This record gives sequence, structure tokens and C-alpha cells, in this order.
Amino acid sequence: VQLQASGGGLVQPGGSLRLSCATSGLLFYANDVAWFRRAPGKQRELVADISKSEIVHYADSVKGRFTISRDNAKNSLSLQMDNLRPDDTAVYYCNTFNYGEPSIWWGQGTLVTVSS
Repeated sequence: VQLQASGGGLVQPGGSLRLSCATSGLLFYANDVAWFRRAPGKQRELVADISKSEIVHYADSVKGRFTISRDNAKNSLSLQMDNLRPDDTAVYYCNTFNYGEPSIWWGQGTLVTVSS
């Protein structure tokens, strides 16, 4: 199983980025999936999740700024991030999120840096 995040980069505060997650080796449509992030010196946190039936949840810190979506035909997950803030700086990871738990299949993640 592979879940590979991409699309990170350096962006100024107030800017936008769109992260993508390509998956293989799993029945993507049958899994709840999510985005996580780990900021420097902090623990990993759940950013947003989307269920098989496309019910979404967001961390309070990103509500109204981030949008999670999935494309079952392409086995992919996306995270549109708008109005980015310096405290969004982190490595972002995608993973399955069945029964409220991530799998062991962590990919390398993609670094998002928000700085002027």
C-alpha cells in the first residue's frame, strides 16, 4: 500500500496551495481517508477527514480555509488550502482513517512552508 502526498511548497501568508495524494494497493473507494500534519516540534494532528460517503470533518484551526475532497475514479485525495497562515507550516501526510485511526502506511509527506 502506498499513499504519496505532493504539492507542498513555500507560500506567503494569505496564499493558497493544493495538496494531492496518490494511492495504490488499496481499495480507495472503500476507505475513509484523511490529511494529517506535523509541525516542527509538535505532535502529528488530524487536519481533515472524508468518509467513504463523503462526510467531511475539519480541525477547528482550518475550518473555513481548507477543503478536503476525494476522487474515487482516480484513487486520489486532495486538500485545497486557502488563506494560509504561518502556523500551517508543517509536513502534510495522507492516510486512511478507518474507525478513527490512521493506518501504518505513512508516506513521506509533503512540506508546506508559510512565510513572508
